Amino acid sequence: MIRVLIIDDEPLARRGVRVCLRPAHDMTVVGEAGSGAEAIEMIRRLAPDLIFLDVQMPGMDGFEMLSRLPAGALPLVVFLTAHDDYALQAFAVHALDYVMKPIDDQRFDAALDAARQRLQDRRAGEQLSNIRRLLADESASRPKPWLAQFVIRTGTRTRLLDPGEVDWFEASGDYVILHAGKRVHMIRETMDALERRLDPSRFARVHRSTIVALDRLCAFQLLPTRDALLTLRDGTELRASRRYRRRLWRPED
Repeated sequence: MIRVLIIDDEPLARRGVRVCLRPAHDMTVVGEAGSGAEAIEMIRRLAPDLIFLDVQMPGMDGFEMLSRLPAGALPLVVFLTAHDDYALQAFAVHALDYVMKPIDDQRFDAALDAARQRLQDRRAGEQLSNIRRLLADESASRPKPWLAQFVIRTGTRTRLLDPGEVDWFEASGDYVILHAGKRVHMIRETMDALERRLDPSRFARVHRSTIVALDRLCAFQLLPTRDALLTLRDGTELRASRRYRRRLWRPED
């Protein structure tokens, strides 16, 4: 059974979430909180698996409330908001999903499905954690040597390009196009191979044909298809597919 806590300063909004949860027989509401302070106490006491959290609450908003919880005590979070401007910030704090008010039944059900899958993966991971520790060898603890330079050849000229100069990567058959400011370079490599060589703290694959530098990302818009439209600092717009977009906030499990 998945334990759910509903956090919203509006009683009618909390009731609406309860109504949406009624058909979900694998979920039980363990409590409701009307403020951030009350929610912190209830999360520590009840240890819910999943919380539905209103972004805008008086006194302490949803983001501040999460910041006051220890990382190990964080349940899965689905944000509730009337403004999609909060999407990028929600994903930056490792939210599972966010649902717009008024709540759309299909969108709500999709968030529940995502929670079920994440919890299933998390529980399976916990069961295997002891085995993984026993099987881990010394090399697993060493820092992985991420790609430090690209070798760019233009005719007879060769230059070295730091990955930090690249804004985004685009697949083109057996080649990858590097977009670095106004310059474009091409290297012979597959997207899958390149992804394995790039530091995941600096780059994220957002589409089967696109990898983006995370520090170039400045805006995020969720689309009706559950894909997302990304905007880079230079105004470039890229599409993040549903399959890959969660990598933007690097979930811990």
